Parts: sequence; structure tokens; C-alpha cells
Amino acid sequence: MLSKTNKQVFIPTLSFIVVVILFSLTNDALFIETVKGANDWILHQFGWLFNWSAFIFLVLLTAIYFSPIAKIKIGGKNAVPILTKWKWFAIALCTTLATGILFWGAAEPLYHLHQPPQGLSIDANSEAAASFAISTLFMHWSFTPYGIYTITGLVFALSYYNLGQAFSVRSMLYPLLGQKSLGSIGTTADMICLSALIMGMSASLGTGIYALMGGMQTLFGVVENNWTLGLIGATIVLSFIISAASGLHKGISQLSNFNAIAFLILALVLVLLGPSSDILYYAGQGTVDYLSNFVARSTNVESGLGQDWMNDWTVFYLANWFAWAPVAALFLGRLSVGYTVRNFIQFNLIYPSLFTCLWMSIFGGTALHFDLESSGGLFEILNSAGEGNVLFEMIAKISYGQLINIFLLLMIFISYVTAADSNISAMSAICTKGIQPDNPEAPIGLKILWGSIIGFIAWVMITNAGIDGIKMLCVLGGFPALFIGIFVALGAIKLLIRPKILED
Repeated sequence: MLSKTNKQVFIPTLSFIVVVILFSLTNDALFIETVKGANDWILHQFGWLFNWSAFIFLVLLTAIYFSPIAKIKIGGKNAVPILTKWKWFAIALCTTLATGILFWGAAEPLYHLHQPPQGLSIDANSEAAASFAISTLFMHWSFTPYGIYTITGLVFALSYYNLGQAFSVRSMLYPLLGQKSLGSIGTTADMICLSALIMGMSASLGTGIYALMGGMQTLFGVVENNWTLGLIGATIVLSFIISAASGLHKGISQLSNFNAIAFLILALVLVLLGPSSDILYYAGQGTVDYLSNFVARSTNVESGLGQDWMNDWTVFYLANWFAWAPVAALFLGRLSVGYTVRNFIQFNLIYPSLFTCLWMSIFGGTALHFDLESSGGLFEILNSAGEGNVLFEMIAKISYGQLINIFLLLMIFISYVTAADSNISAMSAICTKGIQPDNPEAPIGLKILWGSIIGFIAWVMITNAGIDGIKMLCVLGGFPALFIGIFVALGAIKLLIRPKILED
């Protein structure tokens, strides 16, 4: 394994992660204080840049979609797809936001219903607050985050397949920086993005462990302690390591296919058994609010939201998306060979975004219905038991709720495994020499190492310092990744202006 390892990226990144772990273990109070201070400074000083960058990415992708470059085939004229369109869509959907929409689809709208921004001058628990809640779900979980993934993934795909660059973050910088991206600048970009993703995956795993723990408490009366949390985490880690080790065409593809079908079934069941008329009503109202306020709320120009609210919600999410995007883009870009640039935007931006809007309409609308019907009953559960229990309590209110919740518990488990194995695969490839289209997999040993480290960090944080420290570290990771994303977007503009670069 060591002979194939890119030590320039692997050793500094691993050393940094070890230092972070030791810092959190030896002085957790100072660790949280230090990280929180840096986190607050980033949000207040650069919140506007996160907003504007994500918005401009969508504008740029729209321009690319309708430009001549959209007809260029990724990998060249003779390239052959490695995936069917259905499998491509399933993997793109289930390796990005799938875990998040399960956790937050029912919980987040309750916050916005009961605590709308003061600047909007709308009453809590009102019809206007409900419309705002669904609209905000669309803003946080559909086109905006997928736009961040799509621009980085597209530039990597073109650099990797059409320009012959290496399987690394630095390749995304090649269209803008040329040969300069191959030196220390590129190595630094790889290390930054790898570290950011490790923190982000650890935070996500910690949240996933708590969500599964909540479901097992509700359904089976399992007692929460360090050992049960550790056992849940170890089971997840072992599963995604096995899946990642089996490669794209086995574990990752099969899990994504199952997961996508399960998402569709669960959404259909909730429409049939849930409050269908209210779901449709809230979806319509939310869509109108989303479209009419999209530009204002994307840029926070005369939006009425206020910077503090934006920092607590929208900017925090954007920082997380930026932290995950560069490494996730390597995996997403790898899937796209044999398809056109326009196909890439369709299957990584348009179709997944429309699906998440549908999902959030169904689950968010159901949560709003039951909360308003019970005079804030779900919101009370959220405050007393946490976000992880809201979805299970909501599902329990419909017919066959107990049976559906068991299915939901399995979905949460598989959703995290599906998202994690693809990123473990990409992380390991960054640290490996000689990754090429005909040799796409990193050594199994690296996948086991990174998977184990992520599992250990998550377990340490939730049993000692708490998950909040890692969540804030994810924002810190999103800060440098934001600038990498901006450079990638500038490279996309260059390709848009000079498409012949890709045809040479």
C-alpha cells in the first residue's frame, strides 16, 4: 500500500487529523472555544461570499447548459458510458444529499414555522410561515447545493477525461492555472479538501449515529450509552468500508440503486397514507415563495432575512456543501465518461434537485400538517428529544407507521453507507499514485484506514467533546474550499469562452 501512496498528500493530512484529535482529547473546552471563535469570524466576515458564489455558480451552469460546450462529450467523441442513465442518477442522488434530506426533511421546517426571521414580519405558526418553511427547504437542499457539486464535478470530469489530468483536486484548477496547478498549489488544494471532507464525514457520521440511536430507542427500547453508540458507528463504518472496497460497479452501484428505489417507495407511501391535500397545498405555496424570492434570498439583497439568520442557516449549509464538494466532485466526475456536458448538468443538477424539491414537499408538508394539528407537538419533540426523533414520531402518526419506521431505520443506515463509500473511494484515490480511467480504484488498505479514522473521530466526539466541535470544523473546512470552488468556477468560465481547448 505504501509504495502506491502519494505521501505528499497522505502524510501531512494524516498528521493534521491526529493533532486535531489529540487537541480535542487533551483540552476539549479550549478546543471548542478556539474552533467556535474561528467559525464565528468566518461566518460574519465571509458569509456574503458564500451566498454570492453559490448563486453565481448556478448562473454559470445555466450559461454552460445553453452554450456550444454543452454538446462536448466527456472523454472524447469515442468515449463509452460506464453507467446507464438510471444508475448514474441513482448514484448522483444517493451519494450527495440523501442522508441530509432524511434527517432534516421533517425537522428543519418546524424551526422555520415556529421561528421565522423577524425581518419578514410574518407570524409564527401562520400560513405565511409554513410557506416560508417549504421555500427555505427548497433553497437549502435543491438547486443551490447541487450547483456547487455540479460546477466542481463538471470541471474535474473535463480535466480528467478530456485534458488528461490526474485523479486529484488539483486537476480542477488546471483549466485556470495550467501547469502551476501541478506543483505545490495543487498539493495544498488536495490536502485542504481531504482534511475538510474527513471532518465533514465525521460530523455526518456522528449525526447519523444519534439518528439511528433515536430510532432504536423509539422502536426497540435500546438504551443509549457509549458502547451502543460505538457499536452502531462500528457497524456503519464496517459496511461502508466493505462497499467501498468492492468498487463502483458492485457495492456503490448496488447500494445506490436500492437506495433510490427505497426513496421513491417511501415518498409514494407517505403521499398515499399521509395528509395529501395539505402536502399539495404547502408545496404550491412554497414553490411560489421560492421562485419569487430566489434571487433576493440567494444574494441576501433586500431579502428581509438578516445576516444573523443567514449565518445560522443558509451560510452554515453552504459552508458544509463547499467542504464536501471538491472531493465529492472527483467521484461524480468519474461517473460521467461517455455523456455530454449537458447530460452532466441534467443528471447532477436538474434531476436530483427536482427530486429533493418533491421529497421536501412531501416530508416537510407532512411535518407542518401534524405539528399544526397538534398545536406544536412535533416541535416540542424536536426540542426535548432532538432532530433525529422527529421523523420517527411523525411517521408513527400515519397508518402502518410502526412498520414504515423499521423500513426508515434501514434506509437511514444504508443512506449513510451509500454516501460514505463513494467519498471514501475518492479520498483514498487522492492519496494514491497512478489512478487513471483504466485503473480507478485505490488500495483497499487506504480505504480501511480512512474509514476507521472517520469512525474513530466521530465516536470520540460524540462520547467526549460532543458533535458540535466537528460540525464547526466542517465550516472551517468549507472556508478554504470556498476559494478552491471560486478558482474552479473561473476555470469553467475559461472553458466556456474557449471550448476548443477540450477538442484539441
